[in-house]
Amino acid sequence: MRIAVTGSIATDHLMTFPGRFADQLVADQLHTVSLSFLVDNLDVRRGGVGPNICFGMGQLGGRPILVGAAGYDFDEYRAWLDRHGVDTDSVRISEVLHTARFVCTTDKDHNQIGSFYTGAMSEARLIELKAVADRVGGLDLVLIGADDPEAMLRHTEECRARAIPFAADFSQQIARMNGDEIRTLLDGATYLFSNEYEKGLIESKTGWTDEEILSRVGHRVTTLGSRGVRIERVGETPVEVGCPEEKAKVDPTGVGDAFRAGFLTGLSWGVGLERAAQVGCMLATLVIETLGTQEYTLQRAHFMERFTKAYGDEAATEVRAHLAV
Repeated sequence: MRIAVTGSIATDHLMTFPGRFADQLVADQLHTVSLSFLVDNLDVRRGGVGPNICFGMGQLGGRPILVGAAGYDFDEYRAWLDRHGVDTDSVRISEVLHTARFVCTTDKDHNQIGSFYTGAMSEARLIELKAVADRVGGLDLVLIGADDPEAMLRHTEECRARAIPFAADFSQQIARMNGDEIRTLLDGATYLFSNEYEKGLIESKTGWTDEEILSRVGHRVTTLGSRGVRIERVGETPVEVGCPEEKAKVDPTGVGDAFRAGFLTGLSWGVGLERAAQVGCMLATLVIETLGTQEYTLQRAHFMERFTKAYGDEAATEVRAHLAV
């Protein structure tokens, strides 16, 4: 399968302040705050839902097509993704804007002050999927992840117009979207991804019941945190898959992206919904045990050993036949 993944491309700049923000605030001067914090360290991490998902697919041996907009400072990030099996030739490079960036400082009490610069992400709305499809010989599925809202709407409408199957995955953009936008983005999706909280928010904002939404999509995929995932289809018994045992819970950032990477890769292998969900849950477990969204290394023997322990020999035999070194 030729799978394109659209979504934000960003870097995270994370700093630690050894003191407390509260100690620097003067109660009667909050209307004119002017502060600078001397931080102890800086951690720069690669991120964005598009690259996170593509990186995971590349680790599993796929060749996902990343579709999004980045700045003229993207060269190092592009080289990293290229080395890890991602097709980056459809990334639009802005001539004037930096790649999107999240800058955050955390104090000793875990309070945070952060800013998100959208930058080149706003140019994702200028990308036409037809050009991507023509370059790679057609698209079998497009995942429409959290990105510039106008880009998400454009990609969805183009998929419908060109009869390209698509997966709707709003994640953090649900908060700023209204009911009409969400209805437009999910109607006709082959897959609708969300977590439990987002599932309720989608229903609340659209005014559609769970049954009405399910009738408008092919599959509703709901991640359940440590309980795994549930996949629903009209007229079918839900598929429920649990998570493998974690060795440690280091960092939950990017776990949902990792699940999607494994699930989509499983679909491309043709192993069926249950197996695809198991691959997704196994990859998500590796990510939660790692600090950072793209800092893990998938070692085939280790992956299969844990996968077998979690899901049994029959499932492992089927997946092993597809998993690349």
